[in-house]
Amino acid sequence: SMLSKYKLMLEVIKRMKRININTFLSGYELLLDKDNCLTDKERKAVSLFVGAMNDNLEYFTIKEWAYVLATTFHETAHTFKPVVEAFWLSESWRSRNLRYYPYHGRGFVQITWKENYQKFSDLLNVDLVNNPDLTLDFDNSFYILTYGFKHGTFTGRKISDYVDFQEMRRCINGTDKAGLIASYSETFEEILSDSLD
Repeated sequence: SMLSKYKLMLEVIKRMKRININTFLSGYELLLDKDNCLTDKERKAVSLFVGAMNDNLEYFTIKEWAYVLATTFHETAHTFKPVVEAFWLSESWRSRNLRYYPYHGRGFVQITWKENYQKFSDLLNVDLVNNPDLTLDFDNSFYILTYGFKHGTFTGRKISDYVDFQEMRRCINGTDKAGLIASYSETFEEILSDSLD
């Protein structure tokens, strides 16, 4: 019927919402950037991340995306670039001090241990076991981050198991820094709500 076609069309239009990257960047710069002035490098990294979100917007609710953003913000030391565990220290330090080396943390969220590299190698069809640094590739990192949250790959807890930002931390790392990341999430949720058009 005409009515059901109309309802279907509305549903499609509703799903076509996108994050306006410029609006997002303005909100981010104002509310979360440490000096309230994004460098070109920061602007580029955040834009790339938000662009990938736009391509997969229906994968999570806006609240869940806010938490994914907050986690990435925290785990990458506010760079929005895939990082290596203890990136401020040397490779030789990592080899001496990390018992899971060379399968130490890499990415937007730090995957560790050979079996996790194997798990994501199989999912991505990319050999992360023999080339662990491929985890740092943007697309691989983004996939690991979003798939892991969605399917509970990191801790057995899925993001959809929770409604509370504080509890969502259990998807990644128990309750470590849960309050801090929850507060970032509230800010990201506000920025996202203002940026959807």
